[in-house]
Amino acid sequence: MSAEAEPSAFLERLKFIVNLTDPVFRGIYHGHKKHDDDMHAVLERAQNAGVKSMIITGTSLSESREAVRLAKEFGFFCTVGCHPIRSREFETFEGGPVAYLQELDDLIRENLEGRGRVVAIGECGLDYDRLQFSSMEAQKQFFRMQVGLAKKYRLPLFLHSRNAHADFVRILREQGFGTDGGRDLGGKGGVVHSFTGTKDEVVELDSMGFHFSVNGCGMKTSENVEALKAIPRDRLMLETDAPWCACTRTHASKVYLDSLPDDARAVYLPAAVRAERFTAGKAVKGRNEPCAVGAVAWAVAGALGTSVEEAGGRAWATTVGLFGIEETETEL
Repeated sequence: MSAEAEPSAFLERLKFIVNLTDPVFRGIYHGHKKHDDDMHAVLERAQNAGVKSMIITGTSLSESREAVRLAKEFGFFCTVGCHPIRSREFETFEGGPVAYLQELDDLIRENLEGRGRVVAIGECGLDYDRLQFSSMEAQKQFFRMQVGLAKKYRLPLFLHSRNAHADFVRILREQGFGTDGGRDLGGKGGVVHSFTGTKDEVVELDSMGFHFSVNGCGMKTSENVEALKAIPRDRLMLETDAPWCACTRTHASKVYLDSLPDDARAVYLPAAVRAERFTAGKAVKGRNEPCAVGAVAWAVAGALGTSVEEAGGRAWATTVGLFGIEETETEL
């Protein structure tokens, strides 16, 4: 893409994954209100970046409900599930784990069609980097339960794995997600989102029928970039995971982002101010935004040695194929 090109042109058919349920998009950080709600400004910047669709992730029962609500409001799509570090909620919920699972089940069943529909189960999986929030045994137990929902509703899994690959793969295999992604049991495979694993993990997960989604964190180190290169092109998706996992100057992706034209940089990585100095219409420092998907696409294309149009187009086609989504029905 030349500096004279329309900066959003190559993104006109690109979707991405985002945690719009996070309160930082309402100006609330760690329970404290720091600035006005600027959700609509965030969405406007995404629209200016050429984004046509989003999948909003559910990371707990309450946030899954909010993900459904937002997806219906804006004409997006969503996931329903419980993040591994929130697994304790199964145990503390009134009625216990069975009641919590049933609430997730009901939310999925009631929102399988129409505007804002559920397109995946998750974010679920294992996270052994943050065991202070939930034990290994709890995470494994409630991961298995959510895999069951994916098979029941024939939906793909939206997966999270950190420092837990052996148990992660073991549970998926036990549940029938092998060489065909569990299709013979009703499953539709899924995507390991925010992938930061190794080349060997790419090979194993690919052999099991899974996809991979990459954001800024997936290009943090040179080892990450080498793993990215090992992902089959028809298994690769792009995401922001906003408000987390931004591309930063300390990441290995910097070498590719240095060539991002100024006009495109202004769209995908807009000027930002600290939350305490919030100015209407400005982005907020330290808060990744959906519009940054263009920077992710640019860096991925650079790492793979292909055009950004090719990287973005393949990512869109792969995403549509797995989740069965389309462009949003209304303007952002």
